[in-house]
Amino acid sequence: MSPQPETLISVPPAMVPAFSQCEPRLAEDVHAFSDPEALSLGSGGGTAHVLAQAWGELGGGHTFPDWLATSRKIVVHGGGQSRRLPAYAPASKLFIPMPAFRWTRGHRVDQNLLELQRPFLEQVASHASDASRVLVASGDVLLRANSPLPRMPDADVVILGLWTRPEEAQHFGVVFCDRQDPGKLVCFEQKPSPDRIRERAAEHLFMIDVGAWLLSERALQCLMRRSGLTDDQDPLKKEVTPYDLYGSWALHLGSEAGEPDDEVSALTVRVVPIPDGEFYHFGTSRDVIDSLYRLQNLVVDQTRVGAQGVQPHPRQFVQNSVFDFPLRHEDNHTLWIENATIPEHWSLASQHVLTGIPHNDWAVELPTGACLDFVPIDAEQVAVRFYHIDDPFRGSVDSPGTVWMGTSAATWFERRGLSLAEAGLEDDDIQDAPLFPVMALEGLTSEFIQWLVATDPATEDALNAQWLNATRRSSTDLNRSADINRLYAQRRHSLAQSLPRMARNATRSMFYKLDLDSMAGIYADCDMELPPEPTASSTDPLIKMHDRMFRAAVLRRRDDAQAETFEGDAFRTLREAVVGQVEAHPVSPSCQLMEDQIVWGRCPARLDIAGGWTDTPPYCYEFGGRVVNLAVDLNGQPPIQVFAKLSAEPGLVIRSIDLGIEERVSEFSDLENYEHLSTGFAIARAAFALAGLHPRFSDTSFATLKAQLEDFGGGIELSMLSAIPKGSGLGASSILAAAILGTLSDLGGLAWDHVEIMRRTMALEQMLASGGGWQDQVGGLLYGAKLIETHVGLDQAPTIRWLPNRFFTNPDNKAALLLYYTGVTRVAHSILGEIVRGIFLNESRQLDAIHAIADNASYAYDVIQQNDFEGFTDAVATELVPQP
Repeated sequence: MSPQPETLISVPPAMVPAFSQCEPRLAEDVHAFSDPEALSLGSGGGTAHVLAQAWGELGGGHTFPDWLATSRKIVVHGGGQSRRLPAYAPASKLFIPMPAFRWTRGHRVDQNLLELQRPFLEQVASHASDASRVLVASGDVLLRANSPLPRMPDADVVILGLWTRPEEAQHFGVVFCDRQDPGKLVCFEQKPSPDRIRERAAEHLFMIDVGAWLLSERALQCLMRRSGLTDDQDPLKKEVTPYDLYGSWALHLGSEAGEPDDEVSALTVRVVPIPDGEFYHFGTSRDVIDSLYRLQNLVVDQTRVGAQGVQPHPRQFVQNSVFDFPLRHEDNHTLWIENATIPEHWSLASQHVLTGIPHNDWAVELPTGACLDFVPIDAEQVAVRFYHIDDPFRGSVDSPGTVWMGTSAATWFERRGLSLAEAGLEDDDIQDAPLFPVMALEGLTSEFIQWLVATDPATEDALNAQWLNATRRSSTDLNRSADINRLYAQRRHSLAQSLPRMARNATRSMFYKLDLDSMAGIYADCDMELPPEPTASSTDPLIKMHDRMFRAAVLRRRDDAQAETFEGDAFRTLREAVVGQVEAHPVSPSCQLMEDQIVWGRCPARLDIAGGWTDTPPYCYEFGGRVVNLAVDLNGQPPIQVFAKLSAEPGLVIRSIDLGIEERVSEFSDLENYEHLSTGFAIARAAFALAGLHPRFSDTSFATLKAQLEDFGGGIELSMLSAIPKGSGLGASSILAAAILGTLSDLGGLAWDHVEIMRRTMALEQMLASGGGWQDQVGGLLYGAKLIETHVGLDQAPTIRWLPNRFFTNPDNKAALLLYYTGVTRVAHSILGEIVRGIFLNESRQLDAIHAIADNASYAYDVIQQNDFEGFTDAVATELVPQP
């Protein structure tokens, strides 16, 4: 089975032909399908239908079971009517535009809910057992795990759950589990009352079902049969029938199923709680605002959110919009304004969802709760959908209990002196009732829009007639006939218009935390003027790095030669920041040797178990680093060795024992020649400079190197030996640098500990323009197996958590471990440059990969502590490599 899952989504019919043009990033590796027209299949039938359609398009000649085995599938459902969130019904709730969270980096200004869902779902899929074929997920939730996910159990059905309170659980499906075996499902109930949950909790544990289920081939065959697709080899021979996964099939599962069924109840089921899990629902208009309010205020650590975190984020969300109305936090709470133009002469209250509103000069006063959604129908016309934020869009339009505009639907007509009969409405379901006028933009006026939404409208025959005589569409019609391409085009235009305002306040806004690679594409496509450069007084070098690389990315897309200059500035700023950490602490070496003494430094090689790349600046500065590595001898000896002694001549002699070459340095200017890695002795030259034998890093002043060495007591002969094949990936160059620095520290009485040697090794690699982080040198400086962690900030002082060496040396494990040199080499310098460029740009693909690498380090640490060798092999085998 391929390690990369295929993502299949269900969306409304109008979105399928528009998907590749409107969501090109997702369309690269996500496949979109829709339910049959006018047929609601439910989550079970919908899953069966998506899989059958995907096999028909992507099967490549395989039988259906063989196609399922080629790769794991992720099916995300987003094709429902979305009655409680009408603004995003035509395209699907999957594509709700999501604001960037102020506590993170790498979010895009044009991201959507599905893009934020995918990392978690892919992580679940990667932890699934070989038996699991499909992960089914709900499209209107966002799930987060704040601790590493466990390996998923081997069962026909694996249900992900979340611990919560009965008052919260009553709104969802609830799984009841055995107290003695918390992973064993007893039964599943849909939306039980809090009292019912408390009653069952006396004997059972309970969790809410978060809508993410792993299904084996056996479970899928069962589900597809229940959905009418009885031919396992060719499911397209049959027509799918409606079936509910969560509301029907689930009730048959468990050891004490509420509705026992011979076939379904025989399936094996396990429940897995999401560790430190979070659940955010996006099923209704109010859910969108409430969930995003919780997410934006999730983190208050000011090292992550900056000055923006001093005040709570308000319940006001404005994006992809030209917005000139002066908002007040108390009066205008609970707002969602997206893809809209709101002039300053509008009057807003609270609890509004305003979407799709075109450029206008209207003066509209919205009552509390009123929402407007302008749906493009063709090249010229729009439908004006008006509703209340809590409208459920359920019930017959003539029923007193049917709610519309926040009150009885009949009330809207009565207040305008209209009857249902003259409006052509009788017993229509309100979702299917033609309520929303379709008009050309020039036909819309402030008076007409005000008449539509007002609580006490003026009774005017002309406005009544305008509504009665207009072509009107129902919500169901709008979902089918919306011009999705035009909707997205307006959103892109509104986004481009809103960006200059954000850019003008870039150093105080989230601008430099966003995915700047994606932003550069928007700037280049729209031919936008670059934002003002950060002021010279800015003391944060990270902002300067991001700014310079962003400018380079924009200019490169415009084929502007200045791109290389700005990129060079970004790397130069990083170099200055790293080297500046040690340059600020100059040293004066003082000879500690007798004439016949020698300093002998030795270091092991470093094996990276998990976490590599998280130690690389600037990632470790902005997120901290987390690495599990192991120090190893080769052939029973430390493979890196350095020897230093005094010589009578006041100069520096550098020898490589393994290469059989020698070099002599007699001037400060010769010592500065360390930026060229090809010189062979660049590392040693830079190490001598960092040890205080160059004015840049010395707190004493000498006219010449000769004069300094005479004061020191003589020259220095340095001999080096590396028994690690060059380019083998065992960290040889960094460990050699650390060994030289440690040896010179002992020789010169500098008393550097491993933290200071780590810092100076990082500085050395920046001086050589080779880049690199801290894990190689820490891995070689400190023996044994360990988790190495650093915190956010320029001062990368590592914390070490030791792991039991016994895990690697006990006979059972040792027999299964082999370090083998393939002969394949690589040079880290070019790879580092590409990855660091992506980190400078907060490129979401890069950051997501490195975040996953950090999580894998935590997982590796845990399984080694637990003596879980199978888990250890999973951690090592996990393919987590950021792609240049």
